[in-house]
Amino acid sequence: MGDSCCNPLSMGSIKSLVEKNIPGVYVRSLMIGNNVIEDTENGFLMNVNDQVEQVCAKLAKDPKLQNGYNAMGFSQGGQFLRAVAQRCPTPPMLNLISFGGQHQGVYGFPHCPGDNSTLCNYVRELLNIGAYVSWIQDHLVQAEYWHDPMNEKEYRDKSIFLADINQEKTKNPTYKENLMKLKNFVMVMFAKDTMVDPKESEWFGFYKPGQGKELMTLQESLLYKEDWLGLQVMDKAGKLHFLSADGDHLRFTNEFFIKNIIPFLK
Repeated sequence: MGDSCCNPLSMGSIKSLVEKNIPGVYVRSLMIGNNVIEDTENGFLMNVNDQVEQVCAKLAKDPKLQNGYNAMGFSQGGQFLRAVAQRCPTPPMLNLISFGGQHQGVYGFPHCPGDNSTLCNYVRELLNIGAYVSWIQDHLVQAEYWHDPMNEKEYRDKSIFLADINQEKTKNPTYKENLMKLKNFVMVMFAKDTMVDPKESEWFGFYKPGQGKELMTLQESLLYKEDWLGLQVMDKAGKLHFLSADGDHLRFTNEFFIKNIIPFLK
């Protein structure tokens, strides 16, 4: 949200860091749209399901990825790439690394990154109208992972993206089967995150139903207990990794990345 694939100060710097530490590696930073401007705007205004479909097509056509690839998603990119793993098993995703991804959604919009304050204000206005209004769900990215714990039924009924990939509508056995094919699912939570509410969503935690104060962990959720996505099996097999970075949203050092993330990419 508020960024593009190729910003040399953000995604571009991550690409360079990986290339520096893994000589000869092929890194592809995915552009959603035809240029950087479209890529940035689509992070706000392009239906997430269409984005996932576009990414699946790009991966399928890339000859260098056909034997498998590692995926890194930053912020909302974390849950978007999880949808790719669940919906598009070919080519195979080997390891999924989520940096601050909101896997149980968000229940707040405290501030907005990027240089486009007009888009940020537009997002706030639409969320205030109603995140589950159908035309807002269809066109506003942030509404598609808005999770209102006060209205769980409305969320399940009207969320067109998050409730689907979290198996809260109908259970899709292929989602579970495909996610369990991952070798590792790494989730980085930012301990001082002021962007994501609640930050525990980055580890699949969320508010207990019916209120917006008391939190529950992934392991306390029905998603885990009834194993809708295979996360319980993966957890017991050592495939889930819960990492914590001591900073605000997406604020981590090169040293943290090299020590904790590079080993999953080699």
